[in-house]
Amino acid sequence: MRANVHSALYGMQEVLPHFKARGDGQIVNISSLLGRVPFATIRSAYCGAKHFLNALTATLRAEVQATHPGIQISLVSPGVVRTDFGLNARHGGPDSRSFPESQSAAEVAAVIAKVIETRQPDVYTRPAQKMIANYYATVGVDADA
Repeated sequence: MRANVHSALYGMQEVLPHFKARGDGQIVNISSLLGRVPFATIRSAYCGAKHFLNALTATLRAEVQATHPGIQISLVSPGVVRTDFGLNARHGGPDSRSFPESQSAAEVAAVIAKVIETRQPDVYTRPAQKMIANYYATVGVDADA
């Protein structure tokens, strides 16, 4: 929670008064596909923290843009990134560098740079990730309800 929620919250609280005074600015929060689709059972706390960050980002964006439309609060959701995350996680985990569909940190950084340039509000670092998140969002939904 400290790394994935509190740091983002405190950073947003610190910078927002400056952005409001200027009437312009952008915050980019980094989430995870696991914040939308919590299918990594060994990462339940991480999934929960990223889900919290997603909700915080979306609601703060709506709140701020109601009075300051020049301020964008963006969310970037990478999938698996080739890092030492699993090797350094408190309870261990697989080495993400061995996953066939993983992305390099440079690939994710390029997406973040594009988000800064385009000011998009909500971006996955790979197009297929949005399809996955949308699929899981509709699983169990009764079309007749």
